[in-house]
Amino acid sequence: MKRGLFITIEGTDGSGKTTQMGLIRDYVRSAGCEVVMVREPGGTRISERIRNVILDPEYTEMSANAEMLLYAASRAQLVAETVRPALEQGKIVICDRFIDSTYAYQGFGRGIELGVLESVNNIAVDGIIPDITFFFDLDPELALGRRIASTATDRIENEKMEFHRKVHNGYVQLALKYPDRIRRIDSSRSVEAIWDEVRQVLGDIIG
Repeated sequence: MKRGLFITIEGTDGSGKTTQMGLIRDYVRSAGCEVVMVREPGGTRISERIRNVILDPEYTEMSANAEMLLYAASRAQLVAETVRPALEQGKIVICDRFIDSTYAYQGFGRGIELGVLESVNNIAVDGIIPDITFFFDLDPELALGRRIASTATDRIENEKMEFHRKVHNGYVQLALKYPDRIRRIDSSRSVEAIWDEVRQVLGDIIG
């Protein structure tokens, strides 16, 4: 059986990726493909429990290394339980965040060496790498304005603006490093304009 397709969605909080993820799901389904939707951290019973710990705003004392390892544990379970089996069944997996988030947030944001992150996450992903990644690029200040409208924030969202600037820069650097896989999408435009660009990319991949 032909291997499925692994699509990941990246960007800072408030970049509009959730809206586009829903549009991607609907487009892929309309093409007659079976879709599996997952998120990180989370996506499985175990991973969702880990998510609750990672994002709980009360755990301000969490160290950068502990955060890194918790994300990796959540990812390892998600890959083993859901992502790999779905891909082996020929399904299209759409994941809200994946390994690029680790490099952007724990690497560029927290300052953990990228080599350390790579070593840990090589175990977590177990050879599973996205086929295509959409990076929804929005200036951190603009993203903050969108997040303010939200009624709830988590531990990561509560970080200072300097942290979010570092994360955004990390995403930009990753997009420059992996231009064939990561499609950088200007997310300051209207939902319709963003979707037109995303749809063109999807059309080239799945028709």
